[in-house]
Amino acid sequence: MRDGAGRWHHNAVTYAHSARDIAPGAHPLSVVAHRGASEDAPEHTLTAYRKAIEDGADALECDVRLTADGHLVCVHDRRVNRTSNGRGAVSSLELADLAALDFGSWKGEATDREAPDLDATAVLTLERLLELVADAGRRVELAIETKHPTRWAGQVEDRLLTLLDRFGLTKPPTGEPPAVRVMSFSARSLHRVQAGAPAVPTVYLMQFLSPRHRDGRLPAGVGIAGPSIRIIRKDPGYVERLHRAGNQVHVWTVNDPADVELCARAGVDAVITNRPKQVLSQLGRR
Repeated sequence: MRDGAGRWHHNAVTYAHSARDIAPGAHPLSVVAHRGASEDAPEHTLTAYRKAIEDGADALECDVRLTADGHLVCVHDRRVNRTSNGRGAVSSLELADLAALDFGSWKGEATDREAPDLDATAVLTLERLLELVADAGRRVELAIETKHPTRWAGQVEDRLLTLLDRFGLTKPPTGEPPAVRVMSFSARSLHRVQAGAPAVPTVYLMQFLSPRHRDGRLPAGVGIAGPSIRIIRKDPGYVERLHRAGNQVHVWTVNDPADVELCARAGVDAVITNRPKQVLSQLGRR
């Protein structure tokens, strides 16, 4: 149930019931922190991602946009108005402009409580997030969403693959699964990634289910479907059709315990959630 501020509230009985029904261990459901632990800390900040790692998230999800001077930053919206104390389009601002803004100010008291250092709520570059993951002390995967349309078009993918290559993420060691994947609602963006780094998995995001994908097929070369939870609520059998077609299924954004249970029962491979700690608890992993 949501309160007036849009937050989810659940009691211990709800979690206990769901955990019993899901039967922990029956399905290796990966928990991906959407923009970090974004229910507890300002989205796309160092604070949010540190907390997600501490909470035990299997992977971190981020959106990337290219600044006017060519830096990839973790910002969801085209403009910074909603998530910072500034204004303007990310693509028209330089990194120095963004660095002067507070990306935790909109979250109010959470900023004061959660920010342990000066850069905790500053704009987060993808490079800094990659460094955080590299220093995590355990395997933490990264799901990176490219945002389109943008004035920079294919430059986003070019810069992204250059940076991933620098961190050794475009070619995983033999026998190891890839630690990074690229997601987008744009099939063209995913094709650019496939052409530049064939070993990096791609995820085709879907807000609605179009007739061409209803049977489980995805754009050429894509091996992971990223349907919204709305699609799965309406058609849980879509998960099985995707699996029959040889695809994995990563569902967003899964916050309600009933939706977590639905995804687990349907055999979803990963859930992308604002509440990784609570979802892991529901799955019996905390």
